Amino acid sequence: MNTDILITDFTNPTILFFLLGILASIIKSDLEIPENSFKFISLYLLFSIGFKGGQELQHGDFGWQMIIALLFGILVSATIPVYTFFILKRKLAICDAGAIASSYGSVSAVTFVAAVSFLELQNLNYDGHMVAVMAFMEFPAIIVGVLLMRKYETNEVQGSFKKLIHHAFSNGSVLLLMGSLFIGIIADSKQAEDIKPFTTDIFKGFLALFLLEMGITTAKRFSGFMKHGSFLLIFAILIPLINGSIVALISKYFLDGTGNQFIMSILAASASYIAVPAAMRLAAPKADPGIYIPMALGVTFPVNIMLGIPLYYFILSS
Repeated sequence: MNTDILITDFTNPTILFFLLGILASIIKSDLEIPENSFKFISLYLLFSIGFKGGQELQHGDFGWQMIIALLFGILVSATIPVYTFFILKRKLAICDAGAIASSYGSVSAVTFVAAVSFLELQNLNYDGHMVAVMAFMEFPAIIVGVLLMRKYETNEVQGSFKKLIHHAFSNGSVLLLMGSLFIGIIADSKQAEDIKPFTTDIFKGFLALFLLEMGITTAKRFSGFMKHGSFLLIFAILIPLINGSIVALISKYFLDGTGNQFIMSILAASASYIAVPAAMRLAAPKADPGIYIPMALGVTFPVNIMLGIPLYYFILSS
């Protein structure tokens, strides 16, 4: 693998702040970002991603590439939970297997942000409709996961699909992302320029603070996850790398541009630790969040940040 890519990734300030957060937790530092401030930063990142994506869609072409990207993303999101569920249910309860499978079929907005930051360092562009693809990939995985749980152990799943879908769409992070995307599409371009310093110029600074807190949280939850054995650890490392690598190879035949292909690869590799846990509390209350949240946040997220991003880029640029 090109060592320049690895050096670029590991010297990225946002990644270094993530590692600083891990170090702070390991040495038991009292460093922390206040909860209210962290929530604001999370909302800001979603707002900025959605609004900028909407502006890109406004100036882009609503053509076949956007339709193909949306359909491809939905297909990937619906397929991953199926095969991962059958791997997981050999070792875990049906409800836990379904929740984890949903997490790995769904996506992480934060991993998406890190991927966008990497593309900027490589001077590569991506189309704004990829933000819409990310948002639409949240839901198929949740629905497929619930269907699998209902089929194999119906007493583990509560609530109707109507309630489940409503809960998914009304989730604050998803609503803000989709709402910002829509506002970005209809907003006047000249007036949108007035808030560009807020939506763009300070973005990376807030991302660095967010990843600092993610590093702290990751290190704290990792020890609790490890008590479940090496099976889950191996799964959380290998599955995202496999998913991302396969999609990186396939996406060359469906999507134009290395930037779009790279974004699709990182979305396929990422795992949700926001929308899916919120939905699973309603759909599968017996599923243990102490398993699927640390897997997504404590293992898969840093694996994608430190190994996945350069790997998928290497595959696409070869």
